[in-house]
Amino acid sequence: MFAYLEGDLTYKSPSLLYMAVQGVGYEVNITLQTFSKIQHLEKCRLYTHLQVREDAWVLYGFADEQERETFRQLLGISGVGAATARLILSSLKPEELSRIIASEDVNSLQKVKGIGAKTAQRIILELKGKLNVSQQDAILTGATHNTIANDALFALVNLGIAKAAAQAAINKVEDADSLSVEDIIKKALRLL
Repeated sequence: MFAYLEGDLTYKSPSLLYMAVQGVGYEVNITLQTFSKIQHLEKCRLYTHLQVREDAWVLYGFADEQERETFRQLLGISGVGAATARLILSSLKPEELSRIIASEDVNSLQKVKGIGAKTAQRIILELKGKLNVSQQDAILTGATHNTIANDALFALVNLGIAKAAAQAAINKVEDADSLSVEDIIKKALRLL
């Protein structure tokens, strides 16, 4: 329904943002990879995917077309929903996922929270040869206003992780004060 949204970013966190487009505010769920590309921007273009469910319409946004296409291909796999696809793309760049699938590296895929051996094998089987990943950059233009620890916690909770477990994982991350939000989240996801 929506190919992309282009507008002002009025609120940003590693998993959710609000975008003002022509006077309408959109709540957009994003991945950690997208956040890392837009975190310093005031305006940007996000390629979108609208998921219509019985109880809600959920809008997902991606910094580039490749990430959106990878998300859609993950949704086509039995047992992989939007939350799992978003976790995969928050933990792995599309290029990394493509490499993992090409090399049939089940163990690397299992390191993503919520991905077991059977799901990892199913993802590899169904996406083998289907991911055509190339380096792309979205059209983005430029400032930020987020706190590191709170943003990391908020992102993990929005990815479906219990707040107490997310906080415990963040507390276990070594040298968290010197890391970026994305690095804290990635390390916390590995500790869960």
